[in-house]
Amino acid sequence: MENERETLLFVCSDSDAGVRLDVCISNHSKLSRSGAQRLCDEFCVSVNGEAQPKKYPVKCGDEIEVLLPEPKPLEAEPENILLDIVYEDGDLIVVNKPKGMVVHPAEGNYNGTLVNALLYHCKGSLSGINGVIRPGIVHRIDKNTSGLLVCAKNDAAHISLAEQIKAHSMGRCYEAIVRGGFADVKGTVNAPIARHPTDRKRMAVVPSGKEAITHYEVIKQFKGFSYIRLRLETGRTHQIRVHMKSIGHPLLGDTLYGGGGTQFEEKHSSLLCEQTLHARTLEFVHPRTGEKMSFDSPLPEYFEKLLTILENVQ
Repeated sequence: MENERETLLFVCSDSDAGVRLDVCISNHSKLSRSGAQRLCDEFCVSVNGEAQPKKYPVKCGDEIEVLLPEPKPLEAEPENILLDIVYEDGDLIVVNKPKGMVVHPAEGNYNGTLVNALLYHCKGSLSGINGVIRPGIVHRIDKNTSGLLVCAKNDAAHISLAEQIKAHSMGRCYEAIVRGGFADVKGTVNAPIARHPTDRKRMAVVPSGKEAITHYEVIKQFKGFSYIRLRLETGRTHQIRVHMKSIGHPLLGDTLYGGGGTQFEEKHSSLLCEQTLHARTLEFVHPRTGEKMSFDSPLPEYFEKLLTILENVQ
């Protein structure tokens, strides 16, 4: 017997009014715009009980029902992808993830991920706690964030590292370039984060969200921008990006959270690929030896070039 396909049902709000149907569906789901268009073309979408074309401009109060495609079974496969390995032993591996690499397979990114590379390099010797799609993955950073990640080679190491994250004892420091200047050189953003109420691709500060705490310190200020260091106390999805946007300092190039629209960003677009954010340092206690481990990752070339350019902006 064929499995029943999942249905997405939502009512359009004022913020949706006038938006194309395919765009609206993408905003309210994990579907890409092309995926939403395909469902419209296949008559898997109804508006107030009737089929509408993908270009249909939705109205406030429209009830939209989407028959979602059947999920594809995912299983990560080993791929011979070069890794920048900072440290490795029988229990864990610390890697410097490049900007543009996705951490684990998901819809739209089945190959070329860090997990695919780890499976090949570690010959399958990775913790299995997170299943076949995220073996070894203890924590994540976004696709267009570069920097340090520690991955577990066995379940005991995974449990120890995960407990350190939960207890806020794993040190994770980032560096970023953000819009605007700061009156105070140090500060803390303590604001809960959850999925954005209308745009499912974004996170937002939401009163009912999960606790999220980010500490920041200004390293240097330039004309219109600041170079800052950030320390995570919690690890919510897009935490730094959401918190910086919430206090009026979106990250340089981060079009999803309010960056990317200045003349400087347009002029230097060739150096930018979304947020200018780098996971600079990582500290934790080794799961087996109890030794305190500390790692540092130099800023990527594009980041250094942007800092040099900002130094000379008058």
